[in-house]
Amino acid sequence: MNPFDNALQQLTKAAAIIKLSPEIFKILSVPDKIITANLAIKKDDNTLEIYEGYRVQYNNARGPYKGGVRFHPQVDINEVKALAFWMSIKTAVVDIPMGGAKGGVVVDTKSLSSNELEKISRAWVRAFQDVIGPDKDIPAPDVYTNPQTMAWMADEYSKVVGQKQFAVVTGKPLDMGGSQGRDQATASGGMMVLNDLVNKRSWEPGKMSVAIQGLGNVGGGIVKALFEQGYKVVAVADSKNVIYNESGLNVPEILERKKNKQSLGGLLGVKEISLEEFFALELDVLVPAALENQITVDNAPSIKAKVILEMGNGPTTSEADEILFAKGVEVIPDVLANAGGVTVSYFEWLQNKADQYWSEEEVNTKLKDKMIDAWQKVFDTAKEKKIDYRTAAFVLAIERIAKAMSK
Repeated sequence: MNPFDNALQQLTKAAAIIKLSPEIFKILSVPDKIITANLAIKKDDNTLEIYEGYRVQYNNARGPYKGGVRFHPQVDINEVKALAFWMSIKTAVVDIPMGGAKGGVVVDTKSLSSNELEKISRAWVRAFQDVIGPDKDIPAPDVYTNPQTMAWMADEYSKVVGQKQFAVVTGKPLDMGGSQGRDQATASGGMMVLNDLVNKRSWEPGKMSVAIQGLGNVGGGIVKALFEQGYKVVAVADSKNVIYNESGLNVPEILERKKNKQSLGGLLGVKEISLEEFFALELDVLVPAALENQITVDNAPSIKAKVILEMGNGPTTSEADEILFAKGVEVIPDVLANAGGVTVSYFEWLQNKADQYWSEEEVNTKLKDKMIDAWQKVFDTAKEKKIDYRTAAFVLAIERIAKAMSK
């Protein structure tokens, strides 16, 4: 299943519960705009390369379009449409006045120099300069993009419009108007929700085993937070290796190896397992923090975790959702679990617009208020309607978007 088909199934399920009007359902079934561009770059060896770029603007009924830009060889239009749709839902779930968008470039960043990445980042801005802007569409980092990418983009946009406009993107370095707490925001938000569920169930973090798939920006942040808060991390999977130790892994050592671009293979005291074995481990919490469609009808029946904390976007297919709900697995959906990033991006945008700078403590306090309020509403809706957390999140979000569209 392509990710956008999965997204539409999620929309259909929630729309039926709230009896959404056919007209609004039809509008929400397609993006507002799909913009594509070919980015021509002179590489370091002076050869010309052309990279395909996208921006999908899905819905802006509640505010300016908002969403990341990913640089990845597997980027395609259905993925970008799905991610833009999920961002529309995500901003509505945490109730920030923004819409949803997503961008991408089909590129393998591992094969490029810093100079070449800068050229692609600046070319992306020039290609989409007419559709982005501080009050129109605000990009942010995503897979294989980071604060440096955003710095190049903000600088290029400022050059194009002839004045400093750093509010055009979020996730920037602090010295270019970035927000305190933004780097950790996605992981922090996920931990806030997980800890609240653990507290609701009267579980003890120190007695809970966790496995994480994906050690990028988000996965690396969440595994560090889990370890520091006393959870027992027993397995991690990156794009090349899956490692396991029932007694717990040395997370600082693993993160140091990732930082130095070293393989996780060959670590002392760990067992290398397959991805199939990883998903079938006896666990308390499973954290998919990689790409889409990781939990499917093929592996959902073998999952033994009590909780799935979706830190990646779209990791679970609709069919797998049904299996997990029937088994009693509590799935904290991506549109809530990883919404800390876009929430603090919104805070960064507010600070830029007002020329203010908030302390990290202020940012984290505001983040916790947003995340726990959203989670409590999702939790209560799921309980009241006897539905899973994802559908509850979609119900809340679609009601808010529909209300804005009806004005």
